[in-house]
Amino acid sequence: MDELLAGSDVKQLETGDVVEGSISGVRKHQVWIDLGPRGVGVVMRREVGHGQQLEEGQTVTVSVIDPEMDEGYALLSMRRAAKDRGWDEVQRIFDAGEIVEISPYDANRGGLLVELEGIRGFLPVSQLAAGHYPRVSGADKDEILQKLNQLTGKPIRVRVLDVSRKDNKLIFSEKEAVKDDMAARFAELKVGDMVEGVVTGVIDFGAFVNVDGIEGLIHISEISWERVENPRDYVKVGETVKAKIIAIDKDRLSLSLKQMSEDPWLKEVKVFSKGDIVEGKITRITPFGAFVQLSPSVEALVHVSEMGDDDHIDPEKIFQLNEKKKFKVLDIDTEARKISLSLKQK
Repeated sequence: MDELLAGSDVKQLETGDVVEGSISGVRKHQVWIDLGPRGVGVVMRREVGHGQQLEEGQTVTVSVIDPEMDEGYALLSMRRAAKDRGWDEVQRIFDAGEIVEISPYDANRGGLLVELEGIRGFLPVSQLAAGHYPRVSGADKDEILQKLNQLTGKPIRVRVLDVSRKDNKLIFSEKEAVKDDMAARFAELKVGDMVEGVVTGVIDFGAFVNVDGIEGLIHISEISWERVENPRDYVKVGETVKAKIIAIDKDRLSLSLKQMSEDPWLKEVKVFSKGDIVEGKITRITPFGAFVQLSPSVEALVHVSEMGDDDHIDPEKIFQLNEKKKFKVLDIDTEARKISLSLKQK
């Protein structure tokens, strides 16, 4: 028999071969496959693809697990064959740099779990584009997971970032998929442009805004002409805002809300003159002095040297927060937006 097989043109089955056959029988726990001149094989139910419909006479692709069992037939797997073909296709997609659409089936705190061509992979949080990136305060992991869960089942366009069949690794990137579009959009923007976007996250130092897929940041200092203690008092997630581009970084816009309107400081400061005696409310106390609010938009500084004649004055012993006192205006610098006050000269 060995001599007959050796002289035959029919290639003997080997472990790992991927071959085609027709279903000759469907049982409760097995599916029997007719491999033609190569004999007969069996696929155990656990090795059938999930949800795959099978009927006699149907042509299927299988992978050889064991070319010859003791009983004389081959042990086969449909699931492994699908996975083998999947790796080949994923590798081709990676080599070609193609953009594909996936729908995450689950999420964890690090990113999204996805599947392509039967191969399970991962889309890290760091590779999400601006529109999907979970902006949360203090990097709260539970809040990040909650936002990622909202993306499960939704289509996302991605590129394969890394693939290794040997290491069973498949990594995706949404950033890479939108990179070319982003470059084209960035080329159309310039500093000074007015743009519209949706607030995607509000944190302690500002707010993130999605401007047609491009990420923008409104720093806390650019939210309002007033002193902003909490950005959440001014903008909300999901709110549409109009802002001015004040800088364009590599992959992010720096935006300003306050520059969409005239600086009220320049208007309000006109009522004050050098030498005036003014009343203001203490808003901050520091070792070098105290800040005093003179009007809704005008804040001035009384330096520690202008609090008295003692060289070792402690501002916290002289002032209390929200206390109102009278001061003398020493200097007004409109260009630097600064007003100097004196307590001892009033």
